[in-house]
Amino acid sequence: MRTEIILKELRFKAVRSSGAGGQHVNKTSSKVEVYFNIDASEGLTSSEKILLKTKLAARLTSEGGLILQNSESRSQHRNKKMGIERMMTLLQKNLKVDKPRRKTKPSKGAIEKRIKAKKKTALKKTNRKPPDME
Repeated sequence: MRTEIILKELRFKAVRSSGAGGQHVNKTSSKVEVYFNIDASEGLTSSEKILLKTKLAARLTSEGGLILQNSESRSQHRNKKMGIERMMTLLQKNLKVDKPRRKTKPSKGAIEKRIKAKKKTALKKTNRKPPDME
C-alpha cells in the first residue's frame, strides 16, 4: 500500500450536517464524505485489492468504492482530516493477513484436575441426599 498515492486518489464531498449547531447547521456544509475507489486505485497491488474487496464486501458500493462520512466536528476542515485518518486506518487494518489458528489440546494434568473436581462436586451432592431406608 502506497499511502501518498492513495491520499491523492481520495475524493471529498461536503454535505450539510445534522445535529447541534442551530441556524449555522442550515447554512454550512460541514459534514465530509470521503470516497475511495478500490478498483481504480494505483496505490494498491492486485492482491491487496482482492483482500480489501473480500474483507470490506459489506461496505463497498456497486462500483467497488468505499465511502466514509464524518460529521463529528463543526469544522469542515477537521472533519476532512478525521475522515482521511479513518479511511487510512480502515485500509491498513483490513490489509493485515490474519494468522491461521492452531488448534490446541488441554494438557493431561488439566484434564485430570477437571475430572477430579467434577468427582468431588458429585460426591458432595450425593452426601447431601437423605439416606435410603430400604
